[in-house]
Amino acid sequence: MSHGKEKRYERPSHDPSRSVKDGQPSLDDTDLKILRLLLSDGRSSARQVARELRVATSTVTSRVGRMERAGIIKGYAANLDLQKLGFELAVVTEVSASKGKLAEMESEVARLPGVCAVYDVTGELDAIVIAKFPDRERLSHFTKSLLAMQTVERTNSHVVLSTVREDFRLPI
Repeated sequence: MSHGKEKRYERPSHDPSRSVKDGQPSLDDTDLKILRLLLSDGRSSARQVARELRVATSTVTSRVGRMERAGIIKGYAANLDLQKLGFELAVVTEVSASKGKLAEMESEVARLPGVCAVYDVTGELDAIVIAKFPDRERLSHFTKSLLAMQTVERTNSHVVLSTVREDFRLPI
């Protein structure tokens, strides 16, 4: 009889590394809980996560490793306030690519200094670029660099006046 004893470790109901959908492993509740904890504090050790979730440290380690190999966890980084580091200007730029040059243009733009994101979008334009700069001089250089690219047909830039919310760590 095991009256009064509480369950110390959970066993997964199935092996999630064997469940694959569209080439990606499926995530079970334990995987999602691990990801949520890492999103709130990426410096948490496997031991801390395991203690919080009441699972074995080896369970956390193997699941994190599997999610890293699958590209679900792409890396670990500090969440910086770029404005406090001197990046005062944020710019959203709409870009139209020269005919047949979309992929080449996006690849070129993605390598420019200050670029945080390049989105291939639907609609009247081809891409949206999010970039940050410490001063108007670097913003000007960025804009002129874009317009000088043979793969870029035209641009339309919007300088961000204030940031209401910016956090790419979406709740999962």
